[in-house]
Amino acid sequence: MSFEKNIANYFKFDEKGATLTGELRAGLTTFLTMAYILVVNPSMLHNFGTTGIPFDDALFATAVAAFVGCVVMGLWANLPFALAPGMGLNAYFVFSVVLGMGIPWELALAAVFIEGIIFLIISLPQIGWRTKMINAIPRDLKIATGAGIGMFLAIIGLREMGWIQDDGATLVNLATTEGFGYDHGALISMVALIAIAVMMARGIKGAIIYGVLAASVYGWIVGAYDPYNDFAAGGAGWASSTAEAPGFGDIFSMPEMPEETLGAAFGAFGDIAGNLDDFLLVMIAFLFVDIFDTAGTLYSVGRQAGYVDEDDNLTNSDEAFMADASATIVGAITGTSTTTTYIESAAGVEEGGRTGLTAVVVGVLMLSGLFLSGLFQAIPTFAAACALVVIGAMMMKQATEINWDDKEIVLPAFLTMVLMPFTYSIADGIAWGVISYVLIKMGMGKFDEPGPIMYGIAIFMTMFYLGPGDMSTFGWIFDKVL
Repeated sequence: MSFEKNIANYFKFDEKGATLTGELRAGLTTFLTMAYILVVNPSMLHNFGTTGIPFDDALFATAVAAFVGCVVMGLWANLPFALAPGMGLNAYFVFSVVLGMGIPWELALAAVFIEGIIFLIISLPQIGWRTKMINAIPRDLKIATGAGIGMFLAIIGLREMGWIQDDGATLVNLATTEGFGYDHGALISMVALIAIAVMMARGIKGAIIYGVLAASVYGWIVGAYDPYNDFAAGGAGWASSTAEAPGFGDIFSMPEMPEETLGAAFGAFGDIAGNLDDFLLVMIAFLFVDIFDTAGTLYSVGRQAGYVDEDDNLTNSDEAFMADASATIVGAITGTSTTTTYIESAAGVEEGGRTGLTAVVVGVLMLSGLFLSGLFQAIPTFAAACALVVIGAMMMKQATEINWDDKEIVLPAFLTMVLMPFTYSIADGIAWGVISYVLIKMGMGKFDEPGPIMYGIAIFMTMFYLGPGDMSTFGWIFDKVL
């Protein structure tokens, strides 16, 4: 039996309507839309040296955690979902925990490690808490999650393309058009965005890949301005503000084992007792966001890929959740913040990815980041960002399936959708959608409809967000008891 036939049988190509070339193309597409994490996550965790985490150590941890998560997801769950250290979670790790609370980064990694262990335990099929919790959320709220993620992707993509910017009066505004020329990343990315849409409308496979690569090559040729990375102009400044093709000698590099972060979480266990209240608060925060970010992403992208059955349950959900938890544990051991399933997986699904081979391809390419970091760092942010807007548009079609005539679900579904882009958090959207749903049902006198699990989720999330003074209820309890 040929090697290709073995692969087809293992990943069940016939059953899932997949092909080898389609899966490889889907994996490459997903990777191209999330390869930025190989640069952004180490830059975030290093934060110009303020955290004490070395950039190279963080790059190693990022690539290894993504590789492990993707391979476990692909080989065990057989789902086309990619994983990597999560944006938002890394910002919370750096700015709120390490720099804001003054918690050493080693102790913060220990909190991520413990959170991953708990995550793994509640995801075990024998326990099944996580699957039961997700299945208890009403169908309309889960559909709204998918549409909200589409909006979230769009605002990220438009920001990184250079088309929207922050505004003190209106929060966001159209970016200034001054200087928009042939070498401006915003114009290049918009041309690429339209080109991708045209190719997709014509049924051309690989449209997203072609668009991203064409924008990158053109940007390199003209030395295009990358507005998202112009720190002086209000950009993030994670990479160069000018697109530059990598020199041949800069493309390849040999990875080295982390000198400081590998196993640092274990060495911090002895410090937990002296910081127990802060440690528990941080660990619960990581666990909360990880659970609902991952759940929302898995359900939404799974629905797009056809992996949500007639009972509204995700296929192989236990295995998918455990793959996510395993990646978080490995990431904490090697030296990165929480690893989670990526919404960019929708890019590969849109390109036809239907099996775990898509995820495996992403994992291998992520690991190659250790050898090709110079090449990946050279992909302009504006070039990859146009793919996020296309994917966001595709995911918005789910909103048509919400029962907008049901007045009891309109506000919860709406809050779920709009709070994701407005708060820059999938978890915040899900949380307030659930809280408002339970309160509305109670206001209608329908106390039995939410069910015990929804009541428990709503109470837990209310305690996470609200409390006396400037503390959450959890923070207040820890302050009083510990």
